[in-house]
Amino acid sequence: MRSDTTWTAATVRAIRDMTPTIRLFEIAPDDGGAMWSPGSHVDIGLVVDGRADMRSYSLVGEPDGAVYRIAVKRDDQGRGGSRAMHMLKPGARVSVSSARNHFELEFDRPEYLLIAGGIGITPMLGMATALMRRGASLRFLYAARSRQELAFLPDLSAQLGERLAVFVSGEGQRIDFAAEIARLHADGQLYLCGPMRLLDDARRAWADAGRKPSGLRYETFGSSGRFAPQAFRVRTSPQGVEVVVPENKTMLDALVEAGIDVMWDCRRGECGLCALNVIEAAGEIDHRDVFFSERERRENTKICACVSRAVGGVLVVDTAYRGRGKTQSQDVEKGHARTPVPA
Repeated sequence: MRSDTTWTAATVRAIRDMTPTIRLFEIAPDDGGAMWSPGSHVDIGLVVDGRADMRSYSLVGEPDGAVYRIAVKRDDQGRGGSRAMHMLKPGARVSVSSARNHFELEFDRPEYLLIAGGIGITPMLGMATALMRRGASLRFLYAARSRQELAFLPDLSAQLGERLAVFVSGEGQRIDFAAEIARLHADGQLYLCGPMRLLDDARRAWADAGRKPSGLRYETFGSSGRFAPQAFRVRTSPQGVEVVVPENKTMLDALVEAGIDVMWDCRRGECGLCALNVIEAAGEIDHRDVFFSERERRENTKICACVSRAVGGVLVVDTAYRGRGKTQSQDVEKGHARTPVPA
């Protein structure tokens, strides 16, 4: 179950390889009006492993009113969404949702620090363009494992010049978050999209610097975690049903397929609607959400079924729990105003 979403049929108009693993798609909705603001995303209806499914992708750049642009990184170890996307050809028909934005950019700050890790570049491109057009003071940090994965580097270099700094971990380069945050204006904002480890480093440095939580806005990948995905078992209460969650499937999907009613919405670990109470955890919980605070994660009493996983043993959960329904202002305390990247 999820909140209402407006869907329309669409055509894949063009496809272009940006790197060996990243592919850019232009998707034209039948009803036109492909408009969005920086930080927005759309949901794409797909057939994944023979069944209807949905994936969320951040929108790239600025709108032209004709097409949605998304960039998808192929992940052969993921849940199949990226593989299904990479199988599409120009002319393919898909379903696409209207654009939604829970990673909104504020335009009234004296300075901005934008950080993108890997495919996390997708929502940051539009933000950079919008801020540059307004003459805002900004610095952009772009990190990747290898130079060939810096998908949009030529465009960013031309647009940002000396405002852009590149960090390639395969070449021993790492972002010094403490130093970057120290040089940011006291009332400046940091916007970040990237894998969970990058986000954890940024949040830790931001807190150590004594910065206001509302100054850090972020989005991460639902597929990223501290451990590689592996199969685990989950037992539900009060039903007493035990379900095996394969390494390429989320706990939410496995429970729903087993007939267990779980509420959900974003499927990105952001809104908290699918959060379940943890009764017992024989193994370790790999929290992959951005909904819970660091303290809540350490307590291991709740889990976001759409992205988080268990590592070893059986996880016992209470499916009667239905989240706290935070308002946007409360979510800011966690570091962003979202209720997404890519599978």
